[in-house]
Amino acid sequence: MLSPHGLKNHRKKIARELSLLLVIMLVVLGAAGISTENSFVSAAEETTITVYNWGQYISDGTDGYIDVIAAFEEEYPDIKVNYLTFDSNETMYSKLKTGGASYDVIIPSDYMIERLIREDMLEELDFSNIPNYEYVDESFKNPSYDPEAKYSVPYTWGRVGVIYNSLYVNEEDLTGWDVLWNNSYAGKILMFDNCRDSFAIAQLILGKSINDESPETLNACAGLLKSQKNLVQSYVMDQIFDKMERGEAWLAPYYAGDYLFMLEENEDLGFFEPEEGYNLFVDAMCIPKSASHKEEAELLINFLCEPAISGENLEYLGYSTPISAAKEYMDEEVAENEIAYPSDEELARGQYFNALSEEGTQLMNSLWLEVKTSGDNLAVYLWVTGGAVALILVLWLCLKIRKKRKIARRCTH
Repeated sequence: MLSPHGLKNHRKKIARELSLLLVIMLVVLGAAGISTENSFVSAAEETTITVYNWGQYISDGTDGYIDVIAAFEEEYPDIKVNYLTFDSNETMYSKLKTGGASYDVIIPSDYMIERLIREDMLEELDFSNIPNYEYVDESFKNPSYDPEAKYSVPYTWGRVGVIYNSLYVNEEDLTGWDVLWNNSYAGKILMFDNCRDSFAIAQLILGKSINDESPETLNACAGLLKSQKNLVQSYVMDQIFDKMERGEAWLAPYYAGDYLFMLEENEDLGFFEPEEGYNLFVDAMCIPKSASHKEEAELLINFLCEPAISGENLEYLGYSTPISAAKEYMDEEVAENEIAYPSDEELARGQYFNALSEEGTQLMNSLWLEVKTSGDNLAVYLWVTGGAVALILVLWLCLKIRKKRKIARRCTH
């Protein structure tokens, strides 16, 4: 009797032989002038859907966990998945807005979904193709960013806190967000490389709502972020994994789910929730207006809502599932983890992002550019560049004057 592994290989061998036989039959039929517009061609046709998701945000078969995309393609052999990644909501939005590429499924965060709905960039979902939506917890249905639940299905949820290296960071300093401004850790601090998350930290330090878009508050936040810049090693998103896991940096604001992922690589890492509060978020699955394969995209969304799939996927990711039934398929230690699933009292300290107005978005973007380009390094660069240009102009003028004088002397002879 064949073992399960041997049986699997035997089936693969038979499948390859059948595929080869099918190709030979098609060639023979074509050579004989017989029409091939029949069930053979239909069965061979494939649809490719493009998924645009955050980096490292789906279980890929690593460490024995489920390979979600492979499992979907096995269940739907006529559908293939082209998986692409982005590192921030703003990057995703820019790609979608410029129309440079077509995506069938995107997974933005709450406030960005609200913006995409407002700008008529999302398709309404056909929930008859997503029956597993029934498993989504009621608390995640009809959210403020999609109040009629027409455009999105929650994928994960989580919160932002501070990841630190316990070997180098004094835990007495871990009280609030101001630890990211502590001179003791200059050059070992990482910061979000997107404006919304970075401004939220400054807003919380200033005692403001993370949705306060008044010019006074945003300018004050920009000033605070500029004062931090000389302490920051680098502004990062996905790069945080290598830097924190290897101990190249000691402090970083980031997502709790990613902390749990990093902890497996570096057991010296810790996570804490600043006393001022933090951002709570939901990332959800949507279909943009530019989608080419809406029905197939809805099949994938439905597949990801299957409790067994959500449970195995989210156990790997470390993020929190919006489907309580999925916890039955998780390791008990993961399902009861207080960082992934904090108490209601702890969750009450969190705030969700709302979409900013167009004016608020533009002001925040321009101020963020000022923050990123401020500092002595830029000033030195501009001074050196300006000096070099001025020197070239002076030399050019000198050479031109010298040439004219030579010509003038020749004319006098």
